[in-house]
Amino acid sequence: LSFVAFCPDQFTENATKDQVKMIEIKLSQGAKPAHGGILPAAKITPLISEARGLGDGPWTTDCASPPRHAAFSTPSELMGFIKQLRELSGGKPIGFKLCVGQPHEFAALCHAMIDTGISPDFITVDGAEGGTGAAPPEFQDSIGMPLAEGLRIVDGFLTGAGLRENIKIIAAGKVYDGFSLVRTLALGADVTNCARGMMFALGCIQALKCNTNKCPTGIATQDARLSAGLHVPTKEYRVANFQAATVHAAQEIIGAMGVRSGREVSQDLIFKRDNGVHVTSLAEVHKNYFAKLKPGQLLSEEGLAETSSAMRRWWAAGRVMHEESRDASGDGYDYREDVSVKLAAV
Repeated sequence: LSFVAFCPDQFTENATKDQVKMIEIKLSQGAKPAHGGILPAAKITPLISEARGLGDGPWTTDCASPPRHAAFSTPSELMGFIKQLRELSGGKPIGFKLCVGQPHEFAALCHAMIDTGISPDFITVDGAEGGTGAAPPEFQDSIGMPLAEGLRIVDGFLTGAGLRENIKIIAAGKVYDGFSLVRTLALGADVTNCARGMMFALGCIQALKCNTNKCPTGIATQDARLSAGLHVPTKEYRVANFQAATVHAAQEIIGAMGVRSGREVSQDLIFKRDNGVHVTSLAEVHKNYFAKLKPGQLLSEEGLAETSSAMRRWWAAGRVMHEESRDASGDGYDYREDVSVKLAAV
């Protein structure tokens, strides 16, 4: 795949528009982590071409979205890119979205934030539960960290690194009703996204034709004959009603818990059956791997001593990855061999 260089002028032109409120750098998504995408030529219209800068038609070739960015390749470079976008956009909130893979990779991002003094305004955690008809089935079903565990990792490392206070966490991954919204807040999110439920409210039947331009409901197609079936005056009320009902249900659940707002919801307030007989709180589930850390716990020897061995190992591996990738100069550098050697004594 060929990579197109980042264009600061084009970005500034678009990012400074009034309707743009925040900017998200997409590192990966839950439906297909580490996998790029293809916009079929048949779906390219003059409007899409203008938005993507594809030039005048006819468009006879597909538009590829590579699985990586050309503007950065290391955690430190990502932080520098965030700073650049913040300046070019006039100070608008800048964040990134990812589906967590190896925990030490996110730890490396935290080390880069500490080292550079630059951090995003928000991080969107996308769970492996996410889906799209345009994703390879194997990736959609088996690749990536589920939302609950990925969210614990992100919230835990940010908190332990003393970064959490200034970074909002947005979470997505089968948040489709009031309880799943409340549970996600309890696991560490400040905000939740909802895609699947909204798509159903809009009329999606999961035909898995998203990438073919033949979506039978008219939602994911540019074919005028099919998109005519999407009756906006009717659907807008269904989507709005679903949103209102879901938020109302979440508010009632929060009230039933005896707290005043979603900010007060904690993992100690939600229990699940763990073996068919016993129940345990979410705070106790996988606590050895995804325990709730104290602010700054990872920054001192005393705090590290209180941290689980898994979290200490990931934190150390993240430091190795960050420092080696920062100092490396050649293309194709593979940090994994160095990590395996340097972690032998951790």
